[in-house]
Amino acid sequence: MYWDQATETMSREQLEELQARRLSALVGRVGAVVPFYRERLAARGIHPSDVHRLDDLRHLPFTTKKDLRDNYPYGLFAVGLREVVRVHASSGTTGKPTVVGYTHHDLETWQDLMARALTAVGVTRDSVVQVAYGYGLFTGGLGVHYGAERIGASVIPISGGNTKRQVMLAQDFGTTCLACTPSYALTIAETMAEMGVEPKDLKLRQGVFGAEPWTNAMRREIETKLGLQAYDIYGLSEIIGPGVAIECEAKTGLHVFEDHFLVEVIDPETGEPLPYGEKGELVFTTLTKEALPLIRYRTGDISVLHAERCACGRVFVRMEKVKGRTDDMLIIRGVNVFPSQVEAVLLELGETEPHYQLVVDRTGTLDEVEVWVEVPPGFPMDEVRRLEELERRVRGAIESVLGISVRVKLVEPHTIPRSEGKAKRIVDRRELYENN
Repeated sequence: MYWDQATETMSREQLEELQARRLSALVGRVGAVVPFYRERLAARGIHPSDVHRLDDLRHLPFTTKKDLRDNYPYGLFAVGLREVVRVHASSGTTGKPTVVGYTHHDLETWQDLMARALTAVGVTRDSVVQVAYGYGLFTGGLGVHYGAERIGASVIPISGGNTKRQVMLAQDFGTTCLACTPSYALTIAETMAEMGVEPKDLKLRQGVFGAEPWTNAMRREIETKLGLQAYDIYGLSEIIGPGVAIECEAKTGLHVFEDHFLVEVIDPETGEPLPYGEKGELVFTTLTKEALPLIRYRTGDISVLHAERCACGRVFVRMEKVKGRTDDMLIIRGVNVFPSQVEAVLLELGETEPHYQLVVDRTGTLDEVEVWVEVPPGFPMDEVRRLEELERRVRGAIESVLGISVRVKLVEPHTIPRSEGKAKRIVDRRELYENN
């Protein structure tokens, strides 16, 4: 289904002409009113009037999360505060939060993009959408909420947490679409089983899951346990929030809404653009944002872009599911390790629960990884031989994928903390040594 069929199925030539016009207007505007960009452009010898073609993009400066924090709170805004009608921000767990603002037009754009996204996975006026993303400064909850209302669907704004109540309301209110992080979807499924509620007892048809990387193996796990079709949605607060990209019902990648967001993949080390089909860091330029327009924003997310037209008929390029983040990537004895690799192994093996943590420690100068994994309910933890055999199989499967030796610690169900939002997959104890 389409929300805006004319836009979503335009020719590639039409789309690129639109992008070029919007890019030229964007650079002209930020060069005139945002001192940060005026100085960055001048440092590269670029006048805003020089930018006319999409090829000019590669010469423009990058923007980073550090730039947003250095200009905290409103230094990168392109409008005065009297035009800003809403402010969101990141959690700020590693310093000051990154602050984003929205004009009335920005909110209308966001609402429309979320309506487009939800329509792509089958949400209609007859849907009942349970929003279990957090509400507040985090953009997830309100983004999905207003997009669903724009379609005309019924919205249950329950936010995260109180999982037994989530299950009860899904059953009583006839929820057809669940929106939350994929890790919390598994927590809901686990709670359903404890309550004796089966997928057939619910009316769930779609799940819209994002805000953290997850694998296709986890998709299968969620779909089986919740009895729905699980779709990946992508976004980040700095760009607009959720609704930057989403899978369609074909599930062959997430369509990036390129009429509003110009996307690139770059080599995270050199910053050089990479061609379609190669893995690198996602970079976005906002083509229509008013309050906080960003040029070449480095997301830290690792993915691959594909330009072939999708079977659904949409013109937009597709990005593969995010494989990890440059700041989530662990370098262990010279090898790059992403938590999602461990997740895929565990779900493929199918002998444990999908709840895990990577505990990284240092012995002398050598980094070591211990993977904590929950055993299934009812597993006989007192039978040493069975425990050792399972540990050996898990360790062998993980080592064959990661290419490094690891330790595996099997723990009882519910040992690893559950998340109502983004799951904490890494405990890096090396920081303790570095900070002492």
